[in-house]
Amino acid sequence: MKMNLTDITTIKSLLETADTGFKKSLGQNFLINPAVPKKIAASLKRDGENPPNVLEIGPGIGTLTVELSAVAGRVAAVEIDGTLMPILEKTLAGCPNVKVINADILKTDIGKLAQEEFGGGEFSVCANLPYYITSPILMYLLEGDAKPREIIIMVQKEVAQRLCSSPGSAEYGALTAAAAWFGECERLFAVSAGNFLPKPKVDSEVIRITPFKSPPFKVSSGGTLRRVIRGAFARRRKTLVNSITAEFPNIEKERFVKILSAMGLPADIRGERLSVERFAEMTLYIDGEIPL
Repeated sequence: MKMNLTDITTIKSLLETADTGFKKSLGQNFLINPAVPKKIAASLKRDGENPPNVLEIGPGIGTLTVELSAVAGRVAAVEIDGTLMPILEKTLAGCPNVKVINADILKTDIGKLAQEEFGGGEFSVCANLPYYITSPILMYLLEGDAKPREIIIMVQKEVAQRLCSSPGSAEYGALTAAAAWFGECERLFAVSAGNFLPKPKVDSEVIRITPFKSPPFKVSSGGTLRRVIRGAFARRRKTLVNSITAEFPNIEKERFVKILSAMGLPADIRGERLSVERFAEMTLYIDGEIPL
């Protein structure tokens, strides 16, 4: 008989059986609305009749994993919490196309994993990420050599707003610009706090990031771009001239004013007004690929 993994009594029973519990240190919140994992799984893109391969991060007790198994070719689920392994062995017993890997995704060679589990073919990423680890995992996925065809993740509502915001908006920040360099972001649907156990203090949203197959804009180097973005947003109340020259102390303010002028930008502009395309262009001037 198939277990109802969104039933509160079932969740508590599974955790008690494995002699574990809700771990605040790992940001664990379990879905108690069956419609949510089904909707996430249904959001996966298909390549004609071929079912997608899926890398799931943080399967928990397998609530989303079961739904992914129903629509995917293969699922590789990476779970950091070893105490959940006995639970997943039980809840995923009827999912022969799922492999659970007890590992830290931030210490996992995703390219090697994709080769071993998916034969080097395309794969999607799905995750109900703990709020505290969202940014590190997301940037790890985007900056890696093995690019997923899409990343569908549930994140804090404010993070979704930030990731999908536009230059000049209040939500636009360093994470927005950094993610925009790697792919396009879209908000799929909202998930209120009442859909989880324990109930978090904030609402969530499911978003999709589709990584670019190749960088859309020319940069001098990824390292310079990261420094430009970090500098532009580290001091939001300062002008871009002051922010960038604090990040790049070897650049005199007069030279950076000339860079802004060459880009057709005013000397008093602030970083939050610039798109990632303009930040990319800026790296070419900073590293001398475009002469002043």
